[in-house]
Amino acid sequence: MSAQEQAAPQDSKDKEGKKCAAKNGKLAGLEGDVDLQFLLNGGELTKVKSDSWQKKRFFKLQEDFETMWHDSEKIFRKNNTFSLDDIDSVRQGRGSESLQKYTDDSLEERCFSIIFKGKRKNLDLMASSPEEAKQWVVGLEKVLTHMSNLNSQQKSEHWIISCMRKADKNGDNMMTLKELKRFLQQINIEVDDTYAAMLFQKCDTSKSGTLEGDEIKKFYELLTNREEINVIYGKYAETKGQMSANNVLSFLKTEQKESVSLEDAVKLIEKYEPDEAARQSKNMTKDGFLRYLTHTEGSIINPAHRQVYQDMSQPINHYFISSSHNTYLMEDQLKGPSSTEAYIRALLKGCRCVELDIWDGPNGEPVIYHGHTLTSKVLFRDVIKAIKDYAFKSSEYPVILSLENHCCLEQQKLMAHHMISILGSALLVQPLGNEMPTALPSPEQLKGRILVKGKRLNKLDAAFNNNNTVEEDVVSEDDEAAEAKETDPKAKSTKSKIRLAKELSDLVIYCKSVHFSGFEHAKEKQSFYEMASFKESKAKQLADNSASAFVRHNMEKLSRIYPAGSRTDSSNYNPVPMWNAGCQIVALNFQTSCKKMNLNQGRFLPNGQCGYILKPQFMRTPGSQFDPNNLTAGPWLQRKILHVMVISAQQLPKLNKDKPTSIVDPYVRVEIYGVPADTASAQTPHINNNGFNPTWNMNFEFTVNVPELAIVRFLVQDYDAASANDFIGQYTLPLTSMQFGYRHIPLLTQNGDVISSAGLFVHVMAIDA
Repeated sequence: MSAQEQAAPQDSKDKEGKKCAAKNGKLAGLEGDVDLQFLLNGGELTKVKSDSWQKKRFFKLQEDFETMWHDSEKIFRKNNTFSLDDIDSVRQGRGSESLQKYTDDSLEERCFSIIFKGKRKNLDLMASSPEEAKQWVVGLEKVLTHMSNLNSQQKSEHWIISCMRKADKNGDNMMTLKELKRFLQQINIEVDDTYAAMLFQKCDTSKSGTLEGDEIKKFYELLTNREEINVIYGKYAETKGQMSANNVLSFLKTEQKESVSLEDAVKLIEKYEPDEAARQSKNMTKDGFLRYLTHTEGSIINPAHRQVYQDMSQPINHYFISSSHNTYLMEDQLKGPSSTEAYIRALLKGCRCVELDIWDGPNGEPVIYHGHTLTSKVLFRDVIKAIKDYAFKSSEYPVILSLENHCCLEQQKLMAHHMISILGSALLVQPLGNEMPTALPSPEQLKGRILVKGKRLNKLDAAFNNNNTVEEDVVSEDDEAAEAKETDPKAKSTKSKIRLAKELSDLVIYCKSVHFSGFEHAKEKQSFYEMASFKESKAKQLADNSASAFVRHNMEKLSRIYPAGSRTDSSNYNPVPMWNAGCQIVALNFQTSCKKMNLNQGRFLPNGQCGYILKPQFMRTPGSQFDPNNLTAGPWLQRKILHVMVISAQQLPKLNKDKPTSIVDPYVRVEIYGVPADTASAQTPHINNNGFNPTWNMNFEFTVNVPELAIVRFLVQDYDAASANDFIGQYTLPLTSMQFGYRHIPLLTQNGDVISSAGLFVHVMAIDA
C-alpha cells in the first residue's frame, strides 16, 4: 500500500476534516482554509539526517488536528507521529546545522526545519519546490499560532475532547462503561467501579448501555463543573442569576483589587461573554466569567508586564541581563555536542549575553568548543552567522558576545574579520557620540547592536584620538580562561600572558575584561567600561560578606558571574544571591533544565521578556546602604504579608503515559526567593489519584521584607512515599508582576514550555505589614 493510500482516501478527507473541526473546535475559524487543507492532504518530503541518509517520507496532518503522521520503512514502528503541541517553531531555509552540512546552497528555499520543545532533535526536511516548502511553513505556522492564541479554558476543552476520542476505541462516537473508565484514566483521575457506574447511569438517560449525543454532553458538563467557580460567581451574580456590569465592577474592585471603571467592566463583558442576549444586556454568564478568569486578564501575571514597560534609558549596568554560560553546549561539558542550535535557542528565549569559547581550528578557521574535552566543535563563523540571524527576533535590545579567546594572532584576526563582515552595521565598533563618554549607554541607545566583551590592548580614549597605536600586543589572560586551565591537569596551572590581535582588541568597546583586585581598587582605578568576571564561589563570598560594597560597585560597573569549572554536568548555581548583590550578567547553563533556570526564566518573564530588567531604585542610587543580608531601615524595606490560597488544579499531565492505570498524587509547593530573610516555602498535602481536578483550598502566609527582589515559584509534584517526588509543572514570576485576587496560573515544563491545558487556580493578596 502506498503512503498516500495509508494516509486516507482524498474524497473522505475533506468530510472527515470538517466533521472533526466542528466536533473539536480546536481550529474553529480555519475550516476550509487553503493552508490547513494542504496539511490535511499531506505530501512527500525528503527527511535529511546525513549525506547518505536522505529519504522521502509522506507527511500529513491527521484529522484530529493535533497530530502529524509520517510513513516509515519500519513496519512495526510506533512513533511515526508527533503532536503539534511538541513543536516549538518552524524555520524556513537551511538554518539548521544538518541542512547546512548535508544540502547544497542552491536548495535554500526548498528546506525547512521543525524545531521541537525540550531536547528532541530537529526534524530537517526538504520539499520538491520552494513554493511547496513555503506552503508547509505557512500552514504549520498558521495552525501553531491559532493554537497558541487559545485561552486556557479552550485548551482544556480540546484536551478533554481529544481524550474522549482516544477512549472511543471503535470510533462509533458512543461511549460504553468500559470506555468511560478508560477515558477517566486518560484524564488522570482514578475512581472506583461503583462511582464510575453511578456516573454512567446518571448520564445514560436512554438506558441504552452507551452514552451518545446529549448524554455525552451531559457527562462532559458533570465532569468539567467547577464548584469553586460556581461559589465565586454565585456571590456576585445578583442580576437575575447573572453578573451585571456593576456586579463585574464590584468583583474587580473587591476581589481582584483593580483600579477600574464601569467602562472597563463592560469591555470585559463584550470581550468574553459568549451569549448574545446576555452581552446585549451587558450581563456576564458563568461561561463568560470562566472565560475571563482563564484568559490574559485573569492570569497571575500583570498583562501590562507582558510588554516592555520599564524605563530603558538608564545605563546598561542598571539592568539585570539574561545571560548564558558555555552557550555552545547542548548537554554536558565533557563530551556533549557543540551547536549553533544552542545559540539560536538561547537567543530566542531572550538571552542577551552569550559566551563563545574560541580555539585554533584546522585550515586556519577558529572553532568553538569546551577546550581540553571531548565536546564536538563548531565553526566560529557559523556561530556568528546564527547570531546575526537570531539576535533580535525575540528582543530588539543589545546582545553581548562574551569571548573566551584561546586563539593565535592569525586566527584572532580572522575572528575580527568574520564579526565585521557578517554582523555588519549591527556590530558596535565605535563608542556612541563624538566625544569620550563617562558612563555606559542605555539599552534604548544600543537597540539592535551587538557588543563584544573581551580583552583590549589600550584605553577606550584611543578611539577618539589619532594616536591609536599600542606599544605591545600582550595582555593578561582572561580570568575564566585561566580557571579552565586549573580544571585541566594537562594545561599550565599558572595564569599567563597572551598575545592579542589589535583588530580583535579594537572591537571591544564598552565591555573590556579586567581582573578584579578589590572594590577600592576598582573604584579608584577601573574605568566605567571595564568589567570583571567572577566565578560563582568568589561571587558568593563577596555577596555573603561584602554585599553592600558589591551593590555599590555594580551601580557603576558591569559584573559577570559564571559557574565553577567543576560543574562538568552543566548544573547551575543559585542566581538569587548574585542578583541581590546587583550583579547584572549572571550566566547560567541554559541547556540544563532545573530550578535555577526556572528562577532565571521567572526573573526575566516581565518587561516583554526582552532580556533586560531594571534594577530597583535602591540598587541604582549612589550612596545606598542596602545590604540584603542585614536589612536596616531604607527605601528597600517595604514589608508585606503575602497571602496565597491554593484552591485547585486542572488537567495535570500523566507522568507515566505507557501505564494507563498510573494516576498522579499531586501536591503544590509555594516557594519565595529573594533576600535571605524572605526565603520561605509551604506546601499542601497530596491528593490521591486525581490529576484532573484536585482541590485543596489551603491558605499560606509569607512575610516579604523586600518585595522588589522577591520571586515566587509555584511547583506541582507527584507524591511518592517510596522514592523522590516527581516534577509535574511549575510557574515562576517576580512578586511585583503578580496580579492579586482569583487568578489562574499556567504550568510550564522544566524546560519552560507551556503544558497545554494544565494549570493552578489560586487567590493571592499582599497587604502592608
